[in-house]
Amino acid sequence: MKKLQTESSSPLYHQLMQRITDDIEKGNYPVGSRIPPEHELEAAYRVSRVTVRRALAELTQEGLLERKQGKGTFVSVPRISRNLKSINSFHDSCRQSGITAGTRVIHVRSFPADDRDIRELGLREGDRVIEVLRIRLADGEPVVLEKNHFSMAYAYLEDADLNGSLYRLLKEYGIEPAEGSHEISICFATAEQAKLLNIDPGAPLMKLHEVIYDQRGRVLHNGIQLIRGDRFVLRI
Repeated sequence: MKKLQTESSSPLYHQLMQRITDDIEKGNYPVGSRIPPEHELEAAYRVSRVTVRRALAELTQEGLLERKQGKGTFVSVPRISRNLKSINSFHDSCRQSGITAGTRVIHVRSFPADDRDIRELGLREGDRVIEVLRIRLADGEPVVLEKNHFSMAYAYLEDADLNGSLYRLLKEYGIEPAEGSHEISICFATAEQAKLLNIDPGAPLMKLHEVIYDQRGRVLHNGIQLIRGDRFVLRI
């Protein structure tokens, strides 16, 4: 095993992080497998226990590893990383994380706008909205329950194929999401939500409320996403 470079400008813990990451990417440590214990890494790379622990702690914080009490440190199921400073589609976020995106449409329907829709979408009392309710999949596993509301200017969505990227579809109509406002909170899955997301009822979820604007500054849609924190990382 190649020794770390003590004279490098890169800290030893960072070099060790990169070595472990490379081994994971090469399949030397498959998803779900246990990596060597601290004393073995210390001996193999000729570094201190402090260096090993910092490298493992950083990789755990990044979601690449997970610690199991009394069992050791294991390679995590890959998390999807999304930067809220830019407006990316779910498909783009998955692709950047090396994950295959999928979608299951629950319904696309219209109904009267509620108070939030009227306020956020600039509608009037009695106006209707298009609701798009979908489950977003990562490598075939449900990770997000997504509900978006559009004004009736987007009524064509009722007849569109929404099993792919919604933003990619809108781009075909000359509409591009450009910026948005975000509110993040924590909620707990209801029995119905838990069934859709394949988790236990009462499990904690990240709740992301968004208002998205197009390239001309017009409101495009609002939405609420219920996100499994064990599979998703939101960066601000």
